[in-house]
Amino acid sequence: MDLLTLERTTTKKVTLRLIPFLFLCFVIATLDRVNIGFAALQMNEDLGFSNAVFGLGAGIFFLGYFLLEVPGSAMMTKIGARKWISRIMVTWAVIAILMAFVQTPWQFYTARFFLGVAEASFYPCMVYYLSGFYQTKHHAKAIAGFMLAIPGANALGSPLSTFLLSIDWLGFAGWQWLFILEAIPALILGVTAYFYLDDKIEDVRWLSKEEKNWLMDVTTKENLKKQEVKHYTFAQALKDRDVLFLSLSYFFWMMGYYGINMFLPTISKGLSEITSLSIQNMGWLLGLMYFCAMVIMIFVGNHSDKKNERRWHVAICLTISAISMVASSYIAETSIILSFVFLTVALCGAFGAYSPFWAIPPSFLTGAAAGGAIALINSVGNLGGFFGPYIVGYIKDATGSFHNGMIFLGASMIIGSLIILFLVKQSGKALNSTEDKNIYQIKIKKSS
Repeated sequence: MDLLTLERTTTKKVTLRLIPFLFLCFVIATLDRVNIGFAALQMNEDLGFSNAVFGLGAGIFFLGYFLLEVPGSAMMTKIGARKWISRIMVTWAVIAILMAFVQTPWQFYTARFFLGVAEASFYPCMVYYLSGFYQTKHHAKAIAGFMLAIPGANALGSPLSTFLLSIDWLGFAGWQWLFILEAIPALILGVTAYFYLDDKIEDVRWLSKEEKNWLMDVTTKENLKKQEVKHYTFAQALKDRDVLFLSLSYFFWMMGYYGINMFLPTISKGLSEITSLSIQNMGWLLGLMYFCAMVIMIFVGNHSDKKNERRWHVAICLTISAISMVASSYIAETSIILSFVFLTVALCGAFGAYSPFWAIPPSFLTGAAAGGAIALINSVGNLGGFFGPYIVGYIKDATGSFHNGMIFLGASMIIGSLIILFLVKQSGKALNSTEDKNIYQIKIKKSS
């Protein structure tokens, strides 16, 4: 088998084995994280929560996430990603079910905080895990493959969540069933992950001996090349200049993204009242918006890998998202349809930036250092998810309008794009592997 065919078949097998399963796990994770926005359509009224109370409860998830993200990732590098993914999913499923029984603001805050604690390090664990099975040049496509779960969960979750709000069984309200029924799949997948995933390439049984040897060889060579440039420990990676700027950029990005994401159902409900759109139909409309974001994620990830460029892809996507987000808020006063169009573009831009952004850390860090860096970036970034919803909720209560809140969110995303473009030195480009290909061709000829 020639090298190009070997690379193609091995990469395809890895993708078919890992991406669909990790995609499904991440769908459930995203669903259990953001369904609070749909629950708010009933829960806030039933429990008497103000926009500020809801914003704090929605955002405090990320405070727990922030505190346990790096320690959790350190633990993951020691015990293995397979066990850690399983533990995370089972734990958060139990806490997500308990969300159905909150009655007071403090119970709400506590449940959301511990949900963040339970889910901490899940995302960096997934990125770290995939980086061990792919060449650097395939990272953006691989990351985009399972990160499609974010818009995918919203595309599925929007109509599903609005449907669950309409049920009334056994004396429980729709928002309570929403939390319970959307948490059960996490329990099932958490147990399955323990038996389905393999910690290392050496452990897999679904690759041929030749494919396994090629994949171990090429990933080992890439790791050695990266270590020649930066050979970091877990702790040293946390102090790297580019890692810190990536963290800061992600903070401003997530502050903008989660602010709009958490309040999107509430904003859409206000717009739907003007057009007499039912809650269920609104769910389908939101699902269509997130489906468009999925398409853009695939396109941007493929284009980023093809051009071997990351930073400009991220900056352009975030800038488009910021401008469209603010425009949507103001255009809503004159054209609801055009407002939804701009809101869809804003979502597409925010999601499109994901895969090229997360292809940067594994391009210059390896092993535990990569795991630590990804964890730090994600934890600091998601801390922005705490401030975004709370500030938007506070501004909405103070002014009675989402306009100023949208301007704040848009400005945050612009700042994030400028940091990634002008302050981050690492380009995220794949290493030149021409030399490695020639070496491997010689090895094949010798062995034959």
